[in-house]
Formats: sequence, structure tokens, C-alpha cells
Amino acid sequence: MTGPASQRLSTQFGRLHPAVQRWVYDQGWRGLRDVQERAVTPILAGDRDVILAAATASGKTEAAWLPIASALLADPDRAGIAAVYIGPLKALINDQHDRLTALFGDHHIAVHRWHGDVPQSQKQRVLRAPSGVLLITPESLEALFVLHGGRIATLFAGLQHVVVDELHSFVGTERGAQLQSLLHRLELVVRRAVPRIGLSATLGDFNAAADFLRPGRGADVAIVEGADDGGEIRLQLRGYVARRPDEGEDPPHETAIAQHLFETLRGSDNLVFANSRAAVEHYTDRLTRMSELLRVPNEFRPHHGNLAKDIREHVEAQLKDRSTPVTAVCTSTLEMGIDIGSVDSIAQIGPPHHVAALRQRLGRSGRRGDQPAVLRMYVAEHALDGQSSPIDALRVALFQTAAVVDLLLARWYEPPDRDNPHLSTLSSRFCPSSRSAAARVQRSCSRRCADTGRSHGSTGRRSPRYCAQWARPTCSFRTAVGCCSRRRGRPADQPLHVLRRVPHRRGVPPDRRRPDPRHASGRPPDRTRDAADLRRAALGGHRC
Repeated sequence: MTGPASQRLSTQFGRLHPAVQRWVYDQGWRGLRDVQERAVTPILAGDRDVILAAATASGKTEAAWLPIASALLADPDRAGIAAVYIGPLKALINDQHDRLTALFGDHHIAVHRWHGDVPQSQKQRVLRAPSGVLLITPESLEALFVLHGGRIATLFAGLQHVVVDELHSFVGTERGAQLQSLLHRLELVVRRAVPRIGLSATLGDFNAAADFLRPGRGADVAIVEGADDGGEIRLQLRGYVARRPDEGEDPPHETAIAQHLFETLRGSDNLVFANSRAAVEHYTDRLTRMSELLRVPNEFRPHHGNLAKDIREHVEAQLKDRSTPVTAVCTSTLEMGIDIGSVDSIAQIGPPHHVAALRQRLGRSGRRGDQPAVLRMYVAEHALDGQSSPIDALRVALFQTAAVVDLLLARWYEPPDRDNPHLSTLSSRFCPSSRSAAARVQRSCSRRCADTGRSHGSTGRRSPRYCAQWARPTCSFRTAVGCCSRRRGRPADQPLHVLRRVPHRRGVPPDRRRPDPRHASGRPPDRTRDAADLRRAALGGHRC
């Protein structure tokens, strides 16, 4: 949360709802920060999209949610979900859930999470009584359209705001193209434009970000750029000679890096960023063994996306707990937005790949008052000899590290790739084979086949009849092109519209299945989909 440092007398504080004013007062703030002050007017107006760009830990989250909370509290009886928060990471959504619950909890405005780790009972509660704020990932929003397309209009009937956190992580990416499609479909369902609010600390091109947030109308997007200074940065760059280890031994340079991390970071809170999950496991194991060898408490914990949810949440809770020191060795999972407070220092093993990523990582440090941000970087290069290649002589890792640091100090960030057509997003809308996730979901749900009229549920049991639309028996989900269930026994040279009826017998080889004489001529099936069906599928509905 935003601290009292660098705050000034607020001129927009009186425009917030009295309950929000009380919450701000209870936090001990002396006023609103620059980005919070300037965000109140455009967000409360509710007639245009807004981008909030400010340094990490400058209060962007509160800049968006304080005026949104004021608008929701002014109209608490609005039906349906009133605000949607879209985040790129499940851990970020969990963190924002705790923060927003503290803001809305005393005012009877529900805050819901929706992603893969959320129990079905909580999701069903949202479907039965939609209200308040919904925190969701783009993939979960897509699944919501697929599985509950008929309820979307009811769920979001009262939608007033859409907040996109870490906007830079979506701009110019295929995931961002998917998000644009989802936001467009959402507005088609509610039959009106919904104000969108984008948050980011590392936007390299504001025009591109505005065009992404509101395609075709980027010039109408209000850009609020915070004037808060990022503060002092203290940097240490350590170089090591990478030598080939003896058989059965660890590389000497990795041992030296782990030894320096152990001696420097013990007794304080830190984040160590490695460039791969394997490196995270490797260095965590080394540091743990050092702790056991010296018989001292182990303060080093791993954190990456492949770890179990309980392990990740335990590490995040330890980082928030200031009573015991802990150092998390992590990938980009702790890079964006999670409010773990301020750590004492950041370590980067290997050259950083992006300037924006390094800026995000450095923002985890230096949040306590006038405390500087501390960054330690570790780079290893091979020793040069008569057989060294010209590439080795260039010292690529060292050069890349120095270049990224220079660009960081110059406040330059990578511009997005605006020319990428993102064909995978297009194909996911129309090609059933590319929607394998939806196909897996449909196999665990109870639906009806159009041709059989029979239900088949999550136990894997199928109706004794079969689907005449495709050769696979009893399909249970269809997109704009056809059935997501794959056809069985179709020769490679057989057109897609040539169908064969297949007896419902598991394990029957394709060459032993008898074709249906009515479809042996290659005529397309009688059942076709009209334009209304296509529009319904584009909006997330489905009929089988």
C-alpha cells in the first residue's frame, strides 16, 4: 500500500466517497500521491478510457481503485458484476484480492477471484449471485465465455469498469490479442462501451498502449503519467570466469556466486532472479546445502510456476512477514505487482533479457521511505584462449548486462511489436482443433448432443448412440466451425465434410469400423449452421 512518504496536500480527496476517505485516513496517509490525485477526475467521469503510468510502488493500484470504489459505493444496488480486474498472474490476483477485500470488506461489496486455483464452490457462488468486483485472468475469462456463455449478459449487466493490470505484459503479444478479443466480446454482450483502465510502470510507447487498450480510438484514451521519482539506485556488477568443472563437481563460478549470495543476503529479505526454473532449483539447492553444512536456519526458498500452489503461497506469506528474514530464488513469478512489501535488495543471476523486466524487478526494492533500491548482478564468461571464438571474445553476457542497465537509467523500455498478426488468436476463434483446452473442459461437463439428445457426464461414459455431425460418438461441444471432438478413423485424404457413422465401441480399430452408406458418397451433412449460430459462437455461446 502507499505510504505517507512523498505525499502532498490533496485537492481531489473531497471528491471521493466518505467511506473511501475514511479508509485513506485509517491507512495513515497525509494525502494522495501525484498519480492518485490526477486519476480521480477521468475515472469518476466514467466516459473515457484511462492509462495510469507511474513508477513501481507509486500507488497505481490505489489510483485506479479509490475512484472506482467511490463510484460503486454511490450505487451499491446495481445488479451483476460492477468492476472487472484482469491480471496476468494468478499470484497477482490473489494478492489484489487481499488488498481489495480490505478496501471493500466493510462496505458489503463482494470481491471474487476466478482462476484455476479457485474452488468450484466459490465460482458457483458468483454464478448464483453476481455482484461486486471480479478478479480474473484472460484464460479464465475465455473459459467463462465457453462454459457459461448464456449467463454472460446477466453476470456483467451492471459492469462499469474494466481494469487491466500490468498492461505492458499484454501489448504486442498473442495473449494481448486474446484479451482484446475478450473485451470486445464482453462489450457486445452488455451492448455498450465499458471504460477501460490500464496500469503499468514500464510502458515504452504510450500511443501503442492506448491503441491496444481501445483499438481504433487510441487518441481518445486519457494518459495519466505519475511524476514521482523512482529514487536512488545502488548497483553492483560482479563478473566470474566460467570454467569447465571436473567430473562429478559443480562449476566453480556457480559455487562462487552461491557463496557470495549466502554471505551477503543472509539475515535480510531479498529476491534472487534466475533466468530459468532449472537455475532456480539449482541455486536454491546449493544455498540450502550451505545452510545445513553450517548448521544455520535455511532462509532460501524457491518460487516458480511449476511449484505447487501451497509452496508458492507459503513463500509469498514469508516475504510479507517481517518477523523472520527470507530470500526467495525465483523466476518472473515475483516480478510483477505482488505486494510483498519492500525487500532489502535484488539479485540478478545472468544477463537480464528485457529492460522492462529489470525495471519491474528493481521496483521490488527501495520502497521503505528514503531507502535506496539495491541491485546485485552476477555475470559469468568463459576464459579466453587460442581456441576461443570471436563471439566469446565479445563478452556477450557482460555487454548485454551493461546495455540493459544503461537503457534502464535512461528510462527506455522496449516498444511493443505492433505488426504481428497474431494468427493463433484468430485460429482459436474458428479452428476447433486449436481449442484443445475447451475440448478437455467439455469432456468433464454434462451436456447434450444435438443428434442424440442424450447427456454424457464427467465419468467418461458415453451414450450408445453417436453423433451424425462427426465420426466421434456423442460430441458435446461445438464451435463456429463444428464439433470440438476429434473425428476418428478419417483417412488423411478424406475431405472434412465426408462423414462415417462409427459404432460406439471403445477400442475398435478404425479399419474395422463400417462407414454409413448415406454419407459414403461424400455429401456434406444436412445439419448446417446459419449466421445466427456463428454470431452466438463468437459471443461465447454454444449449441450442440
